[in-house]
Amino acid sequence: MDSRIIPEPAGFARCRLTHGPAGTRALGRDLAGVVRPGDAVLVYGELGAGKTCLIQGLCATLGVKEAVLSPSFTLINRYQGRWTIDHLDFYRVAPEHDLHDIGVLELLDELADRRTVLLAEWPHRLAPLLARRVELLAAGGGQPDQRRWYARGVPELPAAWAVLFPEANPAC
Repeated sequence: MDSRIIPEPAGFARCRLTHGPAGTRALGRDLAGVVRPGDAVLVYGELGAGKTCLIQGLCATLGVKEAVLSPSFTLINRYQGRWTIDHLDFYRVAPEHDLHDIGVLELLDELADRRTVLLAEWPHRLAPLLARRVELLAAGGGQPDQRRWYARGVPELPAAWAVLFPEANPAC
């Protein structure tokens, strides 16, 4: 299974439109108000869609002082802010690669114990391992500087998250 599979927007219940990188970071700041240790946030979108920009806004608001960069080559970056934050990127993880070899199962134990917030880009292979998660999808918004951010939850989108995505899909 290819780790770069991106779901269709039709499968997402809620939506929010952002404008430019500043709007995407602002959404990340808003998400910092509802995310808690034990939360897994899976972020889908094409290259350059704003996944890392969103995570930068979230991490800055949670008090991360260091530069938040996409872990495309390191696969996992750990940050300390208000809580421990594990930022994963599976773009370069081959379908046959064992996730255990890169430490994912240990991170899932920490997640279950509510010792970390897990933020994952290109998370298609990770999703089946998580019974509870929030999934976000970045897609074009009709103009070059716009993004439509779609949200869904498994088993459901928590109410505090739904408020941040005020548009019912496909109305966005």
